[in-house]
Amino acid sequence: MGGYLRTAILLAGLTALFLAIGYLLGGQQGMAIAFLVACATNLWSWWNSDRVVLSMHNAEPIAPESAPRLYRMVEGLAQRAGLPMPALYVIHEDQPNAFATGRNPQNAAVALNTGLLNLMSEQEVAGVVAHELAHIKHRDTLLMTLTATLAGAIGMLAQFGFLFGGRTEDGRRNPFGPIGGLLLMIVGPIAAMLVQMAISRSREYEADRLGAEICGDPRWLASGLAKLEQYKQGLVNHTAEAHPASAHMFIINPLSGMRMDSLFTTHPPTEERIRLLLAMAPPAPAWPQPARRAASPWDTAGRRNPWG
Repeated sequence: MGGYLRTAILLAGLTALFLAIGYLLGGQQGMAIAFLVACATNLWSWWNSDRVVLSMHNAEPIAPESAPRLYRMVEGLAQRAGLPMPALYVIHEDQPNAFATGRNPQNAAVALNTGLLNLMSEQEVAGVVAHELAHIKHRDTLLMTLTATLAGAIGMLAQFGFLFGGRTEDGRRNPFGPIGGLLLMIVGPIAAMLVQMAISRSREYEADRLGAEICGDPRWLASGLAKLEQYKQGLVNHTAEAHPASAHMFIINPLSGMRMDSLFTTHPPTEERIRLLLAMAPPAPAWPQPARRAASPWDTAGRRNPWG
């Protein structure tokens, strides 16, 4: 419950920041306009966000007959989580990663990079999918869409106020002048990014905890996170780099940090996530690791399709 309360407070703070910038730029009229813009953008995001983000990353639907074992795995995990079967997509990226999207569990989708399917064991894939199902069950996919939309709108509003000066309801220009407008354009989006980062980090910890319960063994997800972090190094996710606003949706940060991404990362440290997961695991005489990793339907080495 504490995680939900923190998230609600942070989301309320992000909305208040948006309205406050509108008020500073245009008084009560500016705040009213900001509120209407927020409502319109959130309504649009409610209906279109999943299609937009899947199209942005060139995700392709996975047909049940092309990967029946993968489908059976995800279907079983969805049943354990009390969720309907999500739509499955594959993204042709060498960097291993995954994300979930959708406005509710009935319209949810899970997208898996080919790098993840090629490099991970079936237990590790199950752990990652369980994490994404936890996001769906917690309605994080909608929450993160709303925070991303509000953060983007704050940046747009601050830039609009700087370019056009803004006027209060009695016709006077905003009291901050051009210097204040420039500061708002810089500080507003940074503050929004910090709040968005705090919300995303809180939800990742919660999804790790529930994901471990869904898959049945926290070590599967812990091993998957370790492998994601290891193989991410040196592999650039070009689509994510072109659209950094979607980075918070992935299970680990897909950005390379070549710009300022590491300063505003939306994900908690992977080492800390692994530590917390392993603390949940019961004592075991041996690590439940298969003798060999599973290939995937998209493995370029020419091996037999193990998901078929």
